[in-house]
Amino acid sequence: MATFKLTIVTAEKEVFSEDVDSLIAPGIEGQLGILPNHAPLMTQLQPGEMTVRSGNDENVLVVTGGFLEVLNNNVTILADTAEMDVAIDLERAEDALKRAAERVESSPADVDLSRALQAFRRAQIRVGLARRRGRRGSSVTPPATT
Repeated sequence: MATFKLTIVTAEKEVFSEDVDSLIAPGIEGQLGILPNHAPLMTQLQPGEMTVRSGNDENVLVVTGGFLEVLNNNVTILADTAEMDVAIDLERAEDALKRAAERVESSPADVDLSRALQAFRRAQIRVGLARRRGRRGSSVTPPATT
């Protein structure tokens, strides 16, 4: 079966580098599916889940934005951050979600609301993925925005 090389890097490290069968990534205009021999492409990523399949294996990562390039059966993702689902500590993620929700709800003058909403969305994605992957935790209600 045909494959392509997928490399995911952040500013800190190489997160993933393998030959894979398919990729589903959170493109800026919606979910983006990549298969072997995909046409050349360069796009921005939005925060979300990325699914990588190779044979019977499936890896899910949380990305918080970045860029995806497809060229000559090589896919390179330059991610702001990328984290494998198995590396997510649900308790820490829920704490981050609570802190982000509090920042958004209180909206003090010294808090950048846009950044606070981005932090909330990132934490929400991480918690959602960890829970779906079989880990349990408490629930956090999205903050009200005005």
